[in-house]
Amino acid sequence: MNLRKRIREMVAIMRDEDLAEIEVRRWFTSVRVRRTGVESAVSDRQAPLSEKHGTEERQEAEAKPPRNLVPIKSPMVGTFYRAPAPDADNYVEENSNVTVGQTVCIVEAMKLMNEIESEVEGRIARILVENAQPVEYGQTLFLVESDTAA
Repeated sequence: MNLRKRIREMVAIMRDEDLAEIEVRRWFTSVRVRRTGVESAVSDRQAPLSEKHGTEERQEAEAKPPRNLVPIKSPMVGTFYRAPAPDADNYVEENSNVTVGQTVCIVEAMKLMNEIESEVEGRIARILVENAQPVEYGQTLFLVESDTAA
């Protein structure tokens, strides 16, 4: 399917769903389409709703701040993999427990598979990177909820 046809489909979806912006990512290509003039109309319609619920949500968020979230960061530039092989189970899932030294993922760099180990004990709160996506040095891969974090 060529790019023009995909963009036409995106515009049709935007019209049908009354969207101001749509973005599609696939591999290393990203296409974003924006409609001018619609954004202000959409935000005006949503403003009263967000103002009403925004205060309540902020109060709840302040009452329950995320505690002890420790990031596991990529030590190198490479490709992130959640499993040792395409047909194998993932090393960890969200809400799974990890221990110090447990392998949580692989970062491939120059055809070398580097196992990334957890430096903290706890529970995987969030996985921030999709499988087989490029990662940068220092990019946060996981957030671990830990009782032992300072």
